[in-house]
Amino acid sequence: QRPEGLDVHARIALDLGERGWSLCEDFLPPLLVSQLLSEARELWQGGGFRPAGVGRGQKFEVRPEVRNDWVRWLDARACSGAQQLYLNALEALRLALNRQLYLGLFEYEGHLAVYRPGSYYRKHLDRFEGSGLRTLSCILYLNSGWHYADGGQLRIYTDPDNPERYREVLPFGGRLVCFYSDRFLHQVMPARRSRFSITGWFKQRT
Repeated sequence: QRPEGLDVHARIALDLGERGWSLCEDFLPPLLVSQLLSEARELWQGGGFRPAGVGRGQKFEVRPEVRNDWVRWLDARACSGAQQLYLNALEALRLALNRQLYLGLFEYEGHLAVYRPGSYYRKHLDRFEGSGLRTLSCILYLNSGWHYADGGQLRIYTDPDNPERYREVLPFGGRLVCFYSDRFLHQVMPARRSRFSITGWFKQRT
């Protein structure tokens, strides 16, 4: 039984400690989520995104058979006021998780993501091969008025010994999903309308 009165950071830490993933409703105030969505839409309409790829460095390549979303990386030195407030909230979460779970998280990297109708991301892990940097994946959804019929679920495979067991999370605005990057295969199911989020990772030193 979960203790009553836990703050949002403590609830996320408890979930991560018990099962390795957490779903938090209303991580940010609704007005801030709305501002982030408006900015993302404006950037998208202005051509500010590029096709997402897989791999990194010399292994980076655009492979639409694997994923066909579009992204715009966040730059902490040139972010909007709304984006800075989100980064501040993540920094408070990082410090709390380090205190409670001793994770040694030291840095965040993230991007805005747009999935156009029909877009997807096939089953994958978030940690690059041969690199232990990405430790905790965090996804904030920005969508307003999202309905079950709109699709676009994040499907998290919660049992590594049973590929048929998974949890589906609809991308309702304000939801924050966190999970260990090297433990959970996951995929983004096709949506029927444009789907906006901020996807990022807390990293450890290797």
